[in-house]
Amino acid sequence: MTAKITTDLALGGRWTELHVGGRDWLWHRDDSARATARPGDAFVDAGGLEECVPTVRGVPDHGAAWTRAWHAVDDRTASVRTPDFQLRRRFEELPDGIEAAYRLTAEPGYRFIWAAHALLDLSTRARLALPYGVSVRVFPEGADLLDRPWPPDARYATTTWPDCGGIPMHRLGPSDKTAVGAIAVDCEHVSVHDNGDKLTMTLTADEGVRRSVALWRNLGGFPPDGPYRSIGVEPMLGAVFDLAEAEPDDAVTVPSAGAVEWALRITG
Repeated sequence: MTAKITTDLALGGRWTELHVGGRDWLWHRDDSARATARPGDAFVDAGGLEECVPTVRGVPDHGAAWTRAWHAVDDRTASVRTPDFQLRRRFEELPDGIEAAYRLTAEPGYRFIWAAHALLDLSTRARLALPYGVSVRVFPEGADLLDRPWPPDARYATTTWPDCGGIPMHRLGPSDKTAVGAIAVDCEHVSVHDNGDKLTMTLTADEGVRRSVALWRNLGGFPPDGPYRSIGVEPMLGAVFDLAEAEPDDAVTVPSAGAVEWALRITG
């Protein structure tokens, strides 16, 4: 089985093609503002897979890497440098897919969240598979959809897979004018099933680094002034979207060695 990944180093190292198992899985949306985005700009949702670090929501919007040009080290390796960290990514072919290996270097004590912000081109019949019973944090945009009151003064509601508080996060059907963000915490594995095709993403990391899977189930509920359908399945390090809201164990802390390593394996 041949896997193919195409990236655009000039535009944030973004993945523009993820061809695994006989199909390209990435969704795209035309937006001319993506080509001119600069550090500090609001996120431009053009699809593909964006490298979001050191945060997803919050400041800087979707992180500091997606607005900066990356530089090739060799034909498989590229890196990006910001005022606070350097991130290196190397692709390795697998018999049934591909692996992206990462290394972030920064001052010891630096905290971050990382997400492979993958927006997938899926039919309305697509389903997600996560380990049964894994804890899922549902964020405030999903409050009105829960089958229970929103917890007082809470940043998220804690549910479990696959019920998710009555929100069918595993079904990615036609437009129902809702948009929900959720994170399956302490979860390293997710599979997507769509019309007989399968995509599996598995995250490994240094010991003690928290791994999760972020989900963005936008079925025509976002943005308010021009909603569209987009599905994010996003392996991540950490357990919240916004670094500024992270409790001590919700983000990754760079150890005394000054580096954190992890790898994302993608198979059909």
